[in-house]
Amino acid sequence: MLIEETHVDVATQAGGDMRIFIFHPKIDGYPKAKFPGVLVFSEIYQVTGPVARFARQIASQGYIVAAPSSYHEFIPADPLAYDVPGTDLGNDLKVKKKVSAYDEDATLTVDHLLSLPTCTGRIGATGMCLGGHLAYRAALDKRVHATIFGKKDTHIPPAGRDLIRKTLHDAGVSFSFYEVAHAQHAFIRDELSKGRYDPAIAGICFQMLLELFGRVLRSDLGPSSAAGELEHVC
Repeated sequence: MLIEETHVDVATQAGGDMRIFIFHPKIDGYPKAKFPGVLVFSEIYQVTGPVARFARQIASQGYIVAAPSSYHEFIPADPLAYDVPGTDLGNDLKVKKKVSAYDEDATLTVDHLLSLPTCTGRIGATGMCLGGHLAYRAALDKRVHATIFGKKDTHIPPAGRDLIRKTLHDAGVSFSFYEVAHAQHAFIRDELSKGRYDPAIAGICFQMLLELFGRVLRSDLGPSSAAGELEHVC
């Protein structure tokens, strides 16, 4: 599927215009085709080459992808370099930015997707690095219908993972929870300077992402009728 890439600058209350990079699928001969939307939240380096390529992969499967820049209150939308100064700046800005500002970014990005006449109104979210946390928070917006840890990811302690899993379970949320052996932080980032990219694991996880989005975003399942105890069968 072909892809058109554009961007839009959206005013924020937190400060500065947020640039949202749009990756829109295109089917020749079908100018009014509609697609679900997906938020792709970037790593601490903003929308880098690996993030854009990840967004293109999703868009090529028939999703309008919106990737917001993270640090519009502080710096332009240009990506930071994968070096020590870039890493230090990204780590500094990620904690300087208020959580409420991250949430506003997500809300405005969903608003933009839903404003597009080519969007079906079904929205999902995913992300890498910092973006994984932001995708999780984006799911607090009831307009987001689906959102997408690695076993060796030291950024999320085991106690934190257990808390997330238990909280989702206790709330009755329908979810899958994967901890992939040998997957380090940013294993999906196809950039080799940090030595963490694992294309085999990234490929498998991408297929799981597509399965979830295909099941939840492409189909209108209606309300769930599942209730009570599950039948114990062999």
